Amino acid sequence: MDFYSIIFLLLFLCGSILAIRPSLTSPDDEQAKLLNDNFFKAVKSLLRQGYDEGLNEIDSHIEKPHIVDTSHLDSPPKPKLVKNWPKTKYVFGQITGISIDRFGNPVIFHRGDHQWTAETFNETNHYQLINDGPILENTILTLDAHTGDVIDGRGGGIFYMPHGLSIDHNGNMWLTDVALHQVFKYVPDSEYPAITFGQRFEPGSKRNQLCKPTSVAVATTGEIFIADGYCNNRILKFNAAGRLLRVIPQPPEFLSLQVPHGLTLLEHLDLLCIADRENMRVVCPRAGLRTSYKEGTPAATIQEPDLGRVFDVASLGDLVYAINGPTSKMIPVRGFTIDPRSETIIDHWGEFQNPHAIEFCPNGTAMYVTEIGPNKIWKFELM
Repeated sequence: MDFYSIIFLLLFLCGSILAIRPSLTSPDDEQAKLLNDNFFKAVKSLLRQGYDEGLNEIDSHIEKPHIVDTSHLDSPPKPKLVKNWPKTKYVFGQITGISIDRFGNPVIFHRGDHQWTAETFNETNHYQLINDGPILENTILTLDAHTGDVIDGRGGGIFYMPHGLSIDHNGNMWLTDVALHQVFKYVPDSEYPAITFGQRFEPGSKRNQLCKPTSVAVATTGEIFIADGYCNNRILKFNAAGRLLRVIPQPPEFLSLQVPHGLTLLEHLDLLCIADRENMRVVCPRAGLRTSYKEGTPAATIQEPDLGRVFDVASLGDLVYAINGPTSKMIPVRGFTIDPRSETIIDHWGEFQNPHAIEFCPNGTAMYVTEIGPNKIWKFELM
């Protein structure tokens, strides 16, 4: 018999006792009265216990408001430049992407001798230099985290205009090429892509097409987010098998993107933060990783006068670190520390010329920023 059945039975007995109580005229009337009083007190106690348990049960199903922990806001981790890194000076092409491999080493994606100019694409976003062939040198380089020395290279003869690089929690490498209008997934130690999104050299906005995709973020739950960036101004969410689940934005979302250029996930907050470059802001809509509840609700938005054109974002705990690019003479090119919960910039750091990508080591001890002019990589420690 469950708790509520017992309460029902006690209430029934209460009613019976109340019905016969006036006829209690025996010499033990006072004792009977005491027994009755004790009985009612016991019932009252049980009812109170049930009421409290019921409240606790109801309370456990109510979404509680998120209490923002502001204890870190006065001293968020501050990036400090590691001088004389890399120790050996290398000549790279435009370094457009960076991520961290399973061993904690930075991996960069660069364009070799190819550069994006006004003649690279026509008005319909078709790549105009196909006859020049792909980049022959290795476009994917692994650097030693301690020295910066190149310890591995691959990707020669495959890519035409590299852009985004990310390595997921399983060591899979995700690469975007804006000339090919494609995104590739490479499993560790494989020479051929396991999954390809988009049609080779064919820009478009259909379900199976991309147009100059910029970035990829992959959740530990397996969902894939692709920033279909320069033309379609949308984010595509896929399941682990590559089936389209959602397009961001879509009604009823009141969100308009202009070149979503970089992505990062804050999984414990269920947020996908986007470097919304030409809108000069960072927006963080719901990622919908565990539930579709609140998908489409207003996104957290960080937009302040000194933010400028945001090129990339990376997450560290509850914080987002962003880099801007050349915007105007009045806006310095630098890094920003952002709290998406309070929608504020809480710190500034660094000094750059034309940064393009940012990434953290998974253990949070180091951060890397790449530039496309000068073509170099910077390493920072977090203090």
